[in-house]
Amino acid sequence: MISPSSRANRGWWDGNADDYQLEHGDFLRDDGFVWCPEGVDEADARLLGDVRGRRVLEIGCGAAQCARWLLGQGARVAAFDLSHRQLRHAQRIDLDGAPGGRAVPLVQADAEALPFAAESFELACSAFGALPFVADPLGVLREVRRVLVPGGRFVFSVSHPIRWAFPDDPGPRGLTSDRSYFDRSPYTEHDENGKLSYVEHHRTLGDWVGLVVASGLALTGLLEPEWPEGHERVWGGWSPLRGRHLPGTAIFSCSRT
Repeated sequence: MISPSSRANRGWWDGNADDYQLEHGDFLRDDGFVWCPEGVDEADARLLGDVRGRRVLEIGCGAAQCARWLLGQGARVAAFDLSHRQLRHAQRIDLDGAPGGRAVPLVQADAEALPFAAESFELACSAFGALPFVADPLGVLREVRRVLVPGGRFVFSVSHPIRWAFPDDPGPRGLTSDRSYFDRSPYTEHDENGKLSYVEHHRTLGDWVGLVVASGLALTGLLEPEWPEGHERVWGGWSPLRGRHLPGTAIFSCSRT
């Protein structure tokens, strides 16, 4: 049964996918693998290592830009998203002539109940997909562990937890803390009838480490990207101003032992 958080976020992404892809599609590129608004590119970072011939799952794929890049590197890819409208954008890119003619195998699914057999993948990845939006991240991490082979690896990016203590504002206002970092109350939005329409959950850095360990995965790396010189793009609360002072993204590397 789908959780209230997942139900609300599915509706929100279905309603906002068009604007999201219109605003950010050029930055993400149809067949690019960008981990975060700071612009960390898997083509350079190689956080997943050599993917050629590997079975890879993308979690919360949106329009499947990352999955399309992986296909171009010779990986055997499956991708899923909760939002039907996001997946329609993935199909649009494929039908419009995806670079290299690479059509991505897509599934609509909830990350808390993956529709894949145990030990189906050697790698899994998620670039701001699913994990910030679910009420049960431990359940998702356990599902990822289940579908990974022994020795398989999972890399995922989320908003850096310290950002929770600051207004989501790219300007000077976003440099002054206005709430407790330890307040784990989710950010929520409601429609005109009071129905939950969007949820984003907060976990501290320690929470994330504890969740990874509790899931049976081993934490092997944590990257906090610095804002690069010359990168002037503003993405919501991410900006050059804030990026010079605060980390905006945390990228966790994990393995199944």
